[in-house]
Amino acid sequence: MIEERGSGIDKVINAIESFQLPAPDFIEGDDYIRVIIYKHKELRNIDKQDKIRACYQHCCLKYVGGELASNKSLRTRFEVSEKNYSIVSRILADAINAEMIKISDPDNKSKKHASYVPFWA
Repeated sequence: MIEERGSGIDKVINAIESFQLPAPDFIEGDDYIRVIIYKHKELRNIDKQDKIRACYQHCCLKYVGGELASNKSLRTRFEVSEKNYSIVSRILADAINAEMIKISDPDNKSKKHASYVPFWA
């Protein structure tokens, strides 16, 4: 019933990001959706697929909120310092290669000022 209003998943993803939890996993069955919420893990203990899913969900949350995801916003989401920006750059590249996100302005050649949106935007 909450999703009928369209805000339930957004609220869950926002809360998960606020508490620095790994991205939830949504598993669709024939007549159900199962959501798995994980306990806190350090970024180095999260596998590649989970990082890509978190990146995608972050881009979705930013997009529906009228903002764009960036290296900076994802560093904040993962609690990564600015000097370690390359860690987040790798996650963004992996999410692009997995076709989960895309660069919001393909004509922008500056990686420093790049922003990202979900693949469906």
